[in-house]
Amino acid sequence: MLYHLLYPLHTTFVGFNVFRYITFRCIGSAVTAFLILLIVGPLFIRAMQRFQIGQVVRDDGPESHLIKKGVPTMGGLLIIVAIVISTLMWARLDDPLVWLTLFTVVFFGSIGAYDDYRKIAKKDTKGLSARGKLLLQIAGGAAVGVFIYFHPGFDSHLSIPFFKNLYPDLGYFYIVFAVLIIVGASNAVNLTDGLDGLAAGPTVITAAVYLLFSYLAGHAVLAEYLQIPHVPGSGEVSIFCGAIVGGCLGFLWFNTYPAQIFMGDVGSLALGGSLGAVAIIIKQEILLAIVGGIFVMEAVSVIMQVGYFKMTNGKRIFLMAPFHHHFEKKGWHEPKVVVRFWIVSIVLGLFALATLKLR
Repeated sequence: MLYHLLYPLHTTFVGFNVFRYITFRCIGSAVTAFLILLIVGPLFIRAMQRFQIGQVVRDDGPESHLIKKGVPTMGGLLIIVAIVISTLMWARLDDPLVWLTLFTVVFFGSIGAYDDYRKIAKKDTKGLSARGKLLLQIAGGAAVGVFIYFHPGFDSHLSIPFFKNLYPDLGYFYIVFAVLIIVGASNAVNLTDGLDGLAAGPTVITAAVYLLFSYLAGHAVLAEYLQIPHVPGSGEVSIFCGAIVGGCLGFLWFNTYPAQIFMGDVGSLALGGSLGAVAIIIKQEILLAIVGGIFVMEAVSVIMQVGYFKMTNGKRIFLMAPFHHHFEKKGWHEPKVVVRFWIVSIVLGLFALATLKLR
């Protein structure tokens, strides 16, 4: 919005010329989202307390989590609002890829919001049924996949990290692949959101890495130099990523141990789905498994635990899944688990950046 309002005035006042630069608008988007969370956060928390919208804790979870019962939740609503406002303010609104990212964060956030509503209003710890949630996620992922597949200039080849001449063509199967990426990312972040600050930290790192890749993918010269797919218009997606970075940093202000508020499924499903959509848009789908390795590890730990439990009639691989609960059961304090997972996420983020040159 600011680009369309102020950049045309650069002929009158040269200072408005800065709005042409994506880098400037990325910073503006991140700072805006951060300030929205920082300013509105306390008001939102008090409102959630007033309406008694608090966390529902399952009885079969770690005993240390029982004290979290009643802590305000659904903070993801505030993250989504901050992301949408910041993106609308700083991105070029004539770019359809920007609207695709906004659709994704709102759609998947709506699924999570309904799930949270079921848990809180109807006192149902399971919330929306697993089948219902999955069907809605598949519908959202399919919408994104179909849109991007028929978007002008789209290429159905995959970009494989570390290999500059390996680009398998998926054809129409790319739509199914896109659904798997988006739905998988959404659920993986949701599973990771089990400790104070655990999901928001790696999300900041993942979004920051994709911010850089989005910018590079949208720049024809840099994309050719680095031998990554050039996606016209994807530079504006970096502004959306900047909003995620700023929004999650602002949320961490209140979500660090001991948390004053939780993001709920409305936040985790929206953030995961958005990261998956960005990965699809800029043709860095496989990279998500690297930079988002923490999310992958958490999801795989659940799959392994459930599968092994069924095959062995009750035996377990981990003391508890998702993986972060395993360390809690081993006696690690919650902040130690969270910070160490953050450290691993940072290392994975650096490794993902290294793929730009290791080809």
